[in-house]
Parts: sequence; structure tokens; C-alpha cells
Amino acid sequence: MGLLTQLLTLPLAPVRGVVWVAQRVVDQAEEEYYDPAPVWRELAELEQRLVTGEIDEETFDQREDELLDRLRQIEEFRQQKP
Repeated sequence: MGLLTQLLTLPLAPVRGVVWVAQRVVDQAEEEYYDPAPVWRELAELEQRLVTGEIDEETFDQREDELLDRLRQIEEFRQQKP
């Protein structure tokens, strides 16, 4: 970028800064949303609740299916991300 270009686009600097910050926020939110660790923890807790009798087999199966679907979504997202 030349000096003239920098001077002409200087008024856009705050906009570029806001866009950069917004992109970092989106990246961090995606990283947290697509983190498989909490899903694995919840699966372990779910199994423990089944073993201790807090929940029945039907509830376990339903919630387990939901969590496994979530893990598949996470895996698909991570494969698509560059």
C-alpha cells in the first residue's frame, strides 16, 4: 500500500478494526460451540446417571442419540473448516 492509498483509506480504519474484532469474536464463539470435550463429558455423566439409576434406559437412549448427533455435527464442521 502506498502512502496515498493509506491516506485515502484512513477514514475506513475504524471500520476495518471493528470487522477484525467481530471476526475474532465469531472465531472464538465457533471454537467453543464446536468443542467436542463438553459433549464427551456430558456423555460420561449421562452414563453415570444411568448406572446410578437416576435416569431410565429410554431417557438415556434419547439423550445419547442427541449427543452423538451433536458430535457428528462437530466432526463435519471441523472437516469443512480450512
